[in-house]
Amino acid sequence: MTLVHVLLVFPYLKHAVRHKLQKVLAFVCLWLWWSTYIHVEAANDSLKPGDTMNYTDTATLCSKLGKYCLTFTSVSSGDNNYLVIFNRNKNIEVWMSDGNQPVDRDSAVLSLNRSGVLRIESQGGNPIILYSPPQPINNTKATLLDTGNFVLQQLHPNGTNTLLWQSFDDPTDTMIPTKKLGVNHKTGHHWLLVSWFTKTLAPPGAFSLEWEPGEQELIIRRRGKVCWRSGKLRNNKFEHISEKAQRGLKYTIVSNGDENSLSFTTTNEEHDIWWVISEIGEIYDDEGYIGGADLCYGYNYTDGGCQRWQDIPKCRNPGDVFQKNIGDFSYSNVSFEENPSYGHSDCEASCWSDCTCSGFKEFYQNGTGCVFFHWISSENYTSHSTGDTFYVLVNTLTHHKGTKKWRWIAAVAATALLAICLITICLFLKKRKYVFQEEKSQRMVMKLVHLATCSASSAMEDFEDDLKKGHGLTVFSYTSVKEATNGFSSENKLGQGGFGPVYKGILSTGQEIAVKRLSKTSGQGIVEFKNELTLICELQHMNLVQLLGCCIHEEERILIYEYMPNQSLDFYLFDCRRGKLLDWKKRFKIIEGISQGLLYLHKYSRLKVIHRDMKASNILLDENMNPKISDFGMARIFTQQESASNTNRIVGTHGYMSPEYMMEGAFSTKSDVYSFGVMLLEIVSGRRNLGCYDVDRPLNLIGYTWELWKDGACSELVDPSIKESIDADEVQRCIHIGLLCVEHYADDRPTMSDVVSMLTNKSAIVSLPQTPAFYVGRRILHDNLSSKGSWIDSAGEITASTIEMTDS
Repeated sequence: MTLVHVLLVFPYLKHAVRHKLQKVLAFVCLWLWWSTYIHVEAANDSLKPGDTMNYTDTATLCSKLGKYCLTFTSVSSGDNNYLVIFNRNKNIEVWMSDGNQPVDRDSAVLSLNRSGVLRIESQGGNPIILYSPPQPINNTKATLLDTGNFVLQQLHPNGTNTLLWQSFDDPTDTMIPTKKLGVNHKTGHHWLLVSWFTKTLAPPGAFSLEWEPGEQELIIRRRGKVCWRSGKLRNNKFEHISEKAQRGLKYTIVSNGDENSLSFTTTNEEHDIWWVISEIGEIYDDEGYIGGADLCYGYNYTDGGCQRWQDIPKCRNPGDVFQKNIGDFSYSNVSFEENPSYGHSDCEASCWSDCTCSGFKEFYQNGTGCVFFHWISSENYTSHSTGDTFYVLVNTLTHHKGTKKWRWIAAVAATALLAICLITICLFLKKRKYVFQEEKSQRMVMKLVHLATCSASSAMEDFEDDLKKGHGLTVFSYTSVKEATNGFSSENKLGQGGFGPVYKGILSTGQEIAVKRLSKTSGQGIVEFKNELTLICELQHMNLVQLLGCCIHEEERILIYEYMPNQSLDFYLFDCRRGKLLDWKKRFKIIEGISQGLLYLHKYSRLKVIHRDMKASNILLDENMNPKISDFGMARIFTQQESASNTNRIVGTHGYMSPEYMMEGAFSTKSDVYSFGVMLLEIVSGRRNLGCYDVDRPLNLIGYTWELWKDGACSELVDPSIKESIDADEVQRCIHIGLLCVEHYADDRPTMSDVVSMLTNKSAIVSLPQTPAFYVGRRILHDNLSSKGSWIDSAGEITASTIEMTDS
């Protein structure tokens, strides 16, 4: 078939086929150019600092295997040019630069400068910044991968890379293997597909394809309203997507604290699979239509995944649809909407809501604007193969309307009644199951606590049987723990706390763990052990260290945690050499993470938890320097209705304890807020609170900060090793928040909700700090407190109380 034949039959093809054919024709020229000027084996896949790429370059970027290439070209027979990634096997574009900003192809240049900025520049337009770092960075590289993902990375001397930007994060209309739909919880970024405005105009259109993790299904939104659902993913199939289109696909769902996402791969590597969402809300692949919202009018919520997203106008009836026609029509009784901001879906929605409108067509050849037909009938148009495309409203329910109406009403009533009954039964069973699981969980915890105080082997065997039935906690054998730690060797020892020694271990699976072993001479260890076990069933957050399990063997009481490779915050913070590794950006990230973890403990966990020992050594850092709160041995659990308590057993660390707790034994969430404020000032300054920072009088860090605040010289507080990397506004904000947190009276301190809001909100903080607690450094503990109280090293830990009692 010649190109002339293709053009002659073009108007008669189905929409999906036409759309595909448009793309094929557009890339014929691209293919000819590519095959003439590019040699795949010689093509470069990367840009290095100082490199550029333009339309005239013969070294257009291609992935290593030559499957994907990056170039400047026009798309889908349109007149505008963009930076495009296309699949050579299918001749389709899978990504392009900002649809709102076309470029001049002849002058367009893609560059990666030596400061890490990746951008597109062309004559007559503003630069398109694909990525710009907060501050200049070296050793970057932009690479087109064989997955079709164009990535910008920072290369580190140790051989690792940090991802700075990727094309997979930019919304396009095309889904390819390994590309994700969903949300990145770390950045708040949403991965989704967005339709074009029209067939030939690339700016974002009305429809988006998204992943809804709660229901485990795909959804299509029209202007923000859900109009179509795929149905749940069952047996690797979505209910309302063509089974043929899903053959050979393998879906991957990720659901954790970092992200909720869906992606797919193909079981046949030689068969490239892609999905596109069109400007009318349909999803299609290389073989045609596979599903979508193109026939969802807002009321037909039982048809192929369509959802009810609007009330049906009184003049419309179930079964009314816009039927596509090709032919000639009369221009009598018409009205026009020449606004180029109207696309196909806008014309359809306007006509649907206007009771006088019987049909419509696009006004301009590029698919924008509307021509509305009023009171049109079959006498006003004729169908034939060489005419224009227009859409006429017809009813697909043709006869016995009265009978069908009553059948419809009866069916709806019966369905509603059945649904109410089923929902009632499901809610009852769910509640019963929930209560049963709660009771079972509590029984498990109580059994663990019992095992912590007695080592009956039969009880231990019963408990291990319970765990096999499905609880999130693992009981490790003493032998496996001993092997993992090389017999608790001194080489594996990470540190020593009030609880006892902590060891690094490696399980037989290769997983690294931290092993906390109860010292047999520790009086407080058994309390900590019970606390940690009690909290395991309650706490799950990305900024809390995860407890993997425990081991109870004869006199041994052992807790097993996830291993944190970067040790604790104080390891870096108070060391002049290691402190340089924590620049301001990392420190602010740590501050935000700690505040989010504390907010979860105080407000969003099932039970309100007061940590009571917040300090730098209890903040552990993972491989990405993300902070995780650890050591819940001194924590207290409240219900959400409780807010404060008193104790005769004061535990914690000198310098981090609030005045009301240290003096009176009164503690609340505001006690943790005080400790957080101390830590915040330590993170900014790189100094311990208990140091002496004034030659004239013994000022601790809080007092020293207050003096600088009054003198308007807060910049002097900043750790000298990071002064070049600071954001002055963020530093000022953190010092302000820190002083608010360490105020003398608990009621004057902010809540952690307030703290998180102040950290993330760039507007001015209204409250001004007052004179803080412990303004003048002094020794708080007197000699007559208790013979059982203990004063330790420079860290100042208090491991016992004035009176040995349990908390009241």
